[in-house]
Amino acid sequence: MFSEIIKNGVVYMTSPNISCKHAFTTRFGGTSNGIYSSLNLGQSLEDDLNNVKTNYSKICNVLGISVDDIVKSRQVHGTNIRVVTEKDRAKLFDTEIPSADGMVTNSRNTALIIYTADCVPILLHDPVNKVIGAVHAGWRSTVENIAGKAIQTMTNEFDCSPNNIKAAIGPCISACCFETSGDVPDALRNSLGNPANNCIKSHNEKFLVDLKEANRQMLINAFVEDINISDECTSCNTDKYWSHRKLDKKRGSQASIIVLGD
Repeated sequence: MFSEIIKNGVVYMTSPNISCKHAFTTRFGGTSNGIYSSLNLGQSLEDDLNNVKTNYSKICNVLGISVDDIVKSRQVHGTNIRVVTEKDRAKLFDTEIPSADGMVTNSRNTALIIYTADCVPILLHDPVNKVIGAVHAGWRSTVENIAGKAIQTMTNEFDCSPNNIKAAIGPCISACCFETSGDVPDALRNSLGNPANNCIKSHNEKFLVDLKEANRQMLINAFVEDINISDECTSCNTDKYWSHRKLDKKRGSQASIIVLGD
């Protein structure tokens, strides 16, 4: 079970699987107004930048990290996994940043951040080799096995053993709300084979697709054994989370953050 943490008015979720500092943020505890109320961390929206910067200060304060510790990437719904070093720090509000939907690092005090508003956030931690990862898995990235590619990158770059890696799949749109046409199930079957049937259910001449289960299967295929999954649906809980599908452009973005300590 995920835990809800409330500190200085900021509300965020944590997973028992991840023993290093981390957070899956919610809407609560920031200073933004209107459709961005209140802990919006998305910079590519039309929220007042001063409010966004204050929101970062708030979440960083409760996590005990600096804004300059955070490394972001330009998310493009692809499968590029970026290896991050301490040289990538202190660029949170830069506009020219590398494109990637996953990041991994063994750099201490370097916080990886990914942004979601229905897509699947996955945090990874190898406590043996002291390596972390953060993955943004929309349906396109999911069917292209971004989760497995992140594990492979941790293995290749840092000599991680997959069975040492702990995974947490955070709040995102669940099967109850992710209704699609046949293109998503077809792509998932092409990627996963028979296990994809556990992620697909016919519904009103369309399909309900379970992206949490799909990513769990991808992680299992990558030999990750310890996987914790949030039971919360962002589309069902728009009072707590932003949902792109439910709210369209009238929304902010939550974030998932992970950092290795000293």
